[in-house]
Amino acid sequence: MGAGGRMPTSPASKKTKSSGIPERAPHSKPPFTLGEVKKAIPPHCFRRSVLRSFSYVFYDLIIVALFYYVATNYFKDLPYHLSYVAWPLYWICQGCVLTGVWVIAHECGHHAFSDYQWLDDTVGLILHSSLLVPYFSWKYSHRRHHSNTGSLDRDEVFVPKVKSGLGSSAMYLNNPPGRVLTLIVQLTVGWPLYLLFNVSGRPYDRFTCHYDPNSPIYSDRERVQILVSDAGVLAVTYGLLRLAAAKGFFWVLCVYGAPLLVVNGFLVLITYLQHTHPSLPHYDSSEWDWLRGALATMDRDYGILNNVFHNITDTHVAHHLFSTMPHYHAMEATKAIKPILGNYYQFDGTPIFKAMWREAKECIYVESDEGDKNKGVFWYKNKL
Repeated sequence: MGAGGRMPTSPASKKTKSSGIPERAPHSKPPFTLGEVKKAIPPHCFRRSVLRSFSYVFYDLIIVALFYYVATNYFKDLPYHLSYVAWPLYWICQGCVLTGVWVIAHECGHHAFSDYQWLDDTVGLILHSSLLVPYFSWKYSHRRHHSNTGSLDRDEVFVPKVKSGLGSSAMYLNNPPGRVLTLIVQLTVGWPLYLLFNVSGRPYDRFTCHYDPNSPIYSDRERVQILVSDAGVLAVTYGLLRLAAAKGFFWVLCVYGAPLLVVNGFLVLITYLQHTHPSLPHYDSSEWDWLRGALATMDRDYGILNNVFHNITDTHVAHHLFSTMPHYHAMEATKAIKPILGNYYQFDGTPIFKAMWREAKECIYVESDEGDKNKGVFWYKNKL
């Protein structure tokens, strides 16, 4: 995540083979250490400022309030046919800004907002609860994702299946209509399905739910905080029900519900494209180590939305290496570490909708290459 601007598309963009599929990223142990990468970053990039962090919160919330004010005060005076244009524009724009609010709460979960853990957790709990996200629940599962990125055995989310683990539906969905249906389901209900049923998450030997304090995701010392997260989501849900009783369900749906669907869709899309790419390796326990796993992530270019999303999109590699770094320093850090990482730095400037379709087509399952001595290194494939 970073402060602004777009990453250059050359020389960082993924080179492609004649088939149009990007070349594979390096998967051997890198010739540098995490300490060497850190030394390349200016020390001030690791300093967190309460005032600067709050400035992003206030900036986003002011824009959210302005969009709300315009929609609720002026849309009713529009000609009937124009309202069918105005409301979808509001949903998209408000959803994009609220995604930025979501990202700031995510920063709090990483202790990247301030030097005070209690302040980070307070701000994160308020912001995430307002978007119906169980703050502590996701904080701990996401922390485990960062600790195990790229591991087929221990990663927490977007864990690809091996070919033998595919269900019978994979064959029927591996075509254009099937991919469209898969993407629609993924972007609309993928996030709540993950929170409720751990869909696309690490397999556990029993029912797993982010709202359950006894879920196998969490340790005993974390279970009370899971209840706090549940209380936050319930409080906001109760407020929305009261608002619906006063204003009407359709009003709440238009003002809050539709933008929230946009937030949830972007959240899934961003995470999916950060960790799903034909060139990215995954590892089993015989090959995985933390640094190689953290490097198996992809920076992307969302254009102007990079800034709106506080650059969670185009500085994700640096974020996985140094997750407590504030987002407003991550762009500078990314530029500093690229010469050290060399070919281990992964960036793809492919337009997002094109990339989304390509990944849905090419990244069906992972498998080690036949005859490759590195049997613990797995690559995305699509031949069923």
